[in-house]
Amino acid sequence: MKNQNLNILMLHSSSDVYGASKIFLITAALLKKNNYNVTAVISDEGPLISELRDQQIEVIVLKLGILRRKYFNLSGLINRYSAFTAAKQKLVDIINQKKIGTVYSNTAGVLVGAFAAKKCNIKHIWHIHEIIEKPALFSLIIGKVINNYSDKVLVVSEEVKKHWSKHIDANKILTIHNGLDYSEYSIVQSSIRKELNIQPHEILIGMVGRVNAWKGQKYFVELATILTKQFNNVKFLMAGDAYPGYEFLQAELNNIIANSGLKHKVLNLGFRNDIPNILNGLDIFVLPSILPDPLPTVVLEAMASHKPVIATAHGGALEMVDNMNTGFLIPWNNAEDAAKCFSYLITDAPTRIKMGNNASKRVHELFSKERYEISILDALKFN
Repeated sequence: MKNQNLNILMLHSSSDVYGASKIFLITAALLKKNNYNVTAVISDEGPLISELRDQQIEVIVLKLGILRRKYFNLSGLINRYSAFTAAKQKLVDIINQKKIGTVYSNTAGVLVGAFAAKKCNIKHIWHIHEIIEKPALFSLIIGKVINNYSDKVLVVSEEVKKHWSKHIDANKILTIHNGLDYSEYSIVQSSIRKELNIQPHEILIGMVGRVNAWKGQKYFVELATILTKQFNNVKFLMAGDAYPGYEFLQAELNNIIANSGLKHKVLNLGFRNDIPNILNGLDIFVLPSILPDPLPTVVLEAMASHKPVIATAHGGALEMVDNMNTGFLIPWNNAEDAAKCFSYLITDAPTRIKMGNNASKRVHELFSKERYEISILDALKFN
């Protein structure tokens, strides 16, 4: 008979290939490798499912009633309650059928797994990748749910821990920094500059991330507006698509770029699946999030690509970027002051190279995949 403690149901909110999804894939593959019987439940079709199946992991596509900001209205909440109720019953059926011993919920938006685990009286682990500051009442409610419906709460940074410790028992929370396989980011060649006709003397400054109101794309364009007035050899690159239902933000962003006269200076590429190629073609990477970004994996990828990182000084970036050694920490609400930090790296190639090398060393020491895997396997042990 199979050990029920090794039967794990893993839930995730989306099937993209961005940060939290990458960590979900790494975690599922790790557990599979270590003799766990993994069943993944994903809320939507998408590229993550193919990658999970490539790892011989069973995948069930099931609407999980994911709670997103667009549902923060009466009709939206009624919609979520209906979806949540249906998903809970289906998860209970899966748990009983497969004799699941532990439910693992990835991201705070996946609420239903906690309730299904409680219904079946089995262990529940919640992996939190978010800092939710507003609305405060919503943050409080989610925090109470996480506290009352989890045996362990994994958080991706000390900043995330600090935020949720207001609502969650400290003895339940464990910080585990994300870690990736960085081998594909160590390439020294890139075709992106040739593709975009970036000249050797031009400094290419870039960001990668889903288009979102708080991810800072508009702030990035504001910084570009200031810097293009000061330097005639800079160009800016943006990569990333919008969440389904938020495509209007991408159109809005393109309008801002066009109206700012930056059409030939700011290149908005949309979704790309060659992120290592893009990162290796940059001179400087920017994380311009205007709200605390918990522990953005793209910063780890940029550091592994030997790039200096300029990041807004809140969230997980405070733990990732060693200020003035691997990059700079800048204000998230003052573009004029933030732009001043760029001049050092735009005008000083040796400093860019030195900081990039320091960044690579730091990411391999503190945010390695091996370190992450050891911590995750230990966290899944229950006495």
